[in-house]
Amino acid sequence: MTEQTDDPAQWPTVATAEELVELLGEPAPRSRDKARHALLDVDRAWLAASPFCVMATASAAGECDASPKGDPAGSLVHVIDERTIALAERPGNRRADGYRNIVENPHVGLTFLIPGRGDTLRINGRARLVRDAPFFDDLVVRGHRPVLAVVVAIEELFFHCAKAFLRSGLWDPATWDPEGAVPRRAALAAETEPTGMSLAELDEHYRPENYTKGLYA
Repeated sequence: MTEQTDDPAQWPTVATAEELVELLGEPAPRSRDKARHALLDVDRAWLAASPFCVMATASAAGECDASPKGDPAGSLVHVIDERTIALAERPGNRRADGYRNIVENPHVGLTFLIPGRGDTLRINGRARLVRDAPFFDDLVVRGHRPVLAVVVAIEELFFHCAKAFLRSGLWDPATWDPEGAVPRRAALAAETEPTGMSLAELDEHYRPENYTKGLYA
């Protein structure tokens, strides 16, 4: 055992794949060989039931971003064929961090969730940004047609086990305390963002009946 120190520069690190294997062990064949390269019917069913995913991207310089994407189940993902899917762009803060990354580096990782389920569907592939296509008509939500879609050519996909969700208790209502540990959204914005708005104005902005008006408009 190495001598412990409070100096972060002296903490022992893992620098090679061999060290990683020595520390964690080899994956079981079931895990090692489960990646597939095309959608099955069960994958299509999962995508149709998923209202939420996280899209991971990296710039050409390796600067990373993980962006949440959400729509009603059945509207989040459009399956083009067994090797291609698309996600619509919806109104947001216009930073477009992940999209800027895709312009530089097409590699993306997607994790699709179903509320209450601990397992997830992971898809890795190469993305491009499409300004228009016939399938955009299938991505209309509340009368709004997207102006942009992320089209992903699937390179591999597989289902991931539930252990992280079980450890975290994510779907257990007994663990939920949305505003117990941190301030409400308006207070966070007042403290961390250059809004130019008072806390009262921010509270009004983030009232559900006001904030939800801009979800698709």
